[in-house]
Amino acid sequence: MNSQRGYKSRISDWLVIVSLLLLILVKGWFAFIVVGDKGQPSWDYRPISDVPASSPYAIYPPLPYPQHVMGEKGE
Repeated sequence: MNSQRGYKSRISDWLVIVSLLLLILVKGWFAFIVVGDKGQPSWDYRPISDVPASSPYAIYPPLPYPQHVMGEKGE
């Protein structure tokens, strides 16, 4: 009877291991399908200036010098 109990626990242990492995593989496959590279996007926003003072949508007037440094022309 002892050997049968050990045999059943081995099967249940392997079932748990295989089910966890399948869960990890299925989650990885799902993430790859959902987040994976889909190629070139269909939208095109064109290059946008990232410097706030040079953006046409800036709410502040442009600074006299390109850097925020005191001195002769931002030096």
